[in-house]
Amino acid sequence: MSAVLDLSLYVITEPLPDRSPLEIAAAAYAGGAGVVQYRHKGATTRELFLWAQQLAALARDRGKLLIINDRVDLAQAARAAGVHLGPDDLPVSAARRVLGPTAVIGASVSTVEEAIEAEAEGASYLGVGCIYGTRSKDDAGEAVGPARVAEIRAAVGLPLVAIGGITAAQIPELAAAGADGIAVITAVTRARHMKLAARELARAMTAAKAGR
Repeated sequence: MSAVLDLSLYVITEPLPDRSPLEIAAAAYAGGAGVVQYRHKGATTRELFLWAQQLAALARDRGKLLIINDRVDLAQAARAAGVHLGPDDLPVSAARRVLGPTAVIGASVSTVEEAIEAEAEGASYLGVGCIYGTRSKDDAGEAVGPARVAEIRAAVGLPLVAIGGITAAQIPELAAAGADGIAVITAVTRARHMKLAARELARAMTAAKAGR
């Protein structure tokens, strides 16, 4: 089953004692997420690879996309759809040379200048944030607000995914600013019913984009 780049809802995993990455991904996909990013700080490379393999197989079976956080080598080895890179990771241009022209390569940006550079280097989409502030990522940086999405939207042609403290109530203003999707962690991973939480967010984003 082939997959398209549907960024409306992008769910990022986190290590939890009672929920495996596979459980999180399965619930996210079932709820309407088009992309899951596998992120597990502190795991060994072998642990990351074993989970990534299973997650990539699940994504292919569901016709969805799996993105690996940071690690170009793991994305390639696990046959994931691609990788998401931060400012301290391999440059987008180098990752593109390794993974090839069809890989999905995302880049985290917080300024217009970073967005323009990432687009020039061959990024597939941009993760823009931190929008409202978050405790889920230690390296998220200062909140930039929806206005930054609008500024970046005016400067580049790539799909934009807003990230950082996002709830369903904030989706309309992000869509109006030009976001093509939202990325969340705890809003899904720590929800009592992960599938239902994902479904609410996915539907809200779809409705907001349709109304702009």
